[in-house]
Amino acid sequence: MNDSLDKALLPAGMQDGLPPEAQMEADAIQSLMSVFIGWGYQRVKPPLMEFEENLLGGIGQALNEEAFRLQDPASRRMMALRPDQTPQVARIAGSRMSRSPRPLRLAYSGEIVRVRGSQIRSERQFAQVGAEIIGADTLKADVEVALMALDAIEAVGIDDISIDLGLPTLVSTIIKDTKLDASAEAAFRLALDHKDTAEIMSMEKLIGKKQASAIGGLLEAVGPATKAMKKLKSLNLPKDAKTMIDGLSQVVDGILSKRPNASLTIDLVENRGFEYHTGITFAFFSKSSRGELGRGGRYQTDFGKVVEQATGLTLFMDTILRALPAGKNKDIILLPPQTGHDEAVKLRSEGWITIQQLDDKAKPEAEAKRLGCSHIFAKSKVTKIKK
Repeated sequence: MNDSLDKALLPAGMQDGLPPEAQMEADAIQSLMSVFIGWGYQRVKPPLMEFEENLLGGIGQALNEEAFRLQDPASRRMMALRPDQTPQVARIAGSRMSRSPRPLRLAYSGEIVRVRGSQIRSERQFAQVGAEIIGADTLKADVEVALMALDAIEAVGIDDISIDLGLPTLVSTIIKDTKLDASAEAAFRLALDHKDTAEIMSMEKLIGKKQASAIGGLLEAVGPATKAMKKLKSLNLPKDAKTMIDGLSQVVDGILSKRPNASLTIDLVENRGFEYHTGITFAFFSKSSRGELGRGGRYQTDFGKVVEQATGLTLFMDTILRALPAGKNKDIILLPPQTGHDEAVKLRSEGWITIQQLDDKAKPEAEAKRLGCSHIFAKSKVTKIKK
């Protein structure tokens, strides 16, 4: 490997954003944020790094192993690069905006960095766009966030969206009176992850016959929301669990009342990636791309003296870009050297992209083709280049 290539080598999971993808991402972020702002969410801009105890405390603990750390030369305190922005928004809400009227609607965009990638997402740095509604202890907030996410994702040109609804704390609620040792808990969790109904039923001596039957019922009630809700309502569940199912039913009905054709599915035993969530969760998918477009749900803020209910969503721009339909090449005009400044300004104000010809000796049409232009501005006219 020569010296110049060696210097261009990037760490695993890091990559340069090149044309046209970098511009596509910027345009998509602007579209998503415009939808959030249109729904009444105010933009905030958290810092890229914070003191470790603030960033990775509370709900940030779930991402403790994903954070890069460094020492601040000024304060000599440990800092961490943000692996997610939701804990930062919760901090802003509980400190600098603690006296702002509730519910507080905040939106954000920016890069995050993680120690490791995953099988689905190898990138360790990628952009997030998200929104949080804080201080709203009502299921209507969950419905709002889901509907807004649909609007936002559709605004960038993705229209085959499905929402997978979950309740990551439901299983623990059903077996809350059961004590499992570390080995049994690991086996139980593995069976849940694999959705192995037979293995769950074989554990009835450990977790209880009623509990095993209830969790087996949850495993069978995976799929389209309308059909799954009928199965869930027929299960013999503890009172607290029934209350959670009733809440899920209200959210499903709330979404479908506004978006009757929304594609909703239910999976109530999945909790990976939802470690700090306390209520209904969402995962957004598209047939056009592998992996999640985004995720979110209900949680509790823990910064400040008052614990608040919150619901949020985070969209992952790397997955969003993979799901976008192929865009058309934008028209670009070559401006020959003699083009006046006022003429160029007028063209740009009309929405044209312009490239100024710098080589006085080059033939304009040949130069236009070389630089990827679609048009030439000559004799006060815009002329399309023949292929």
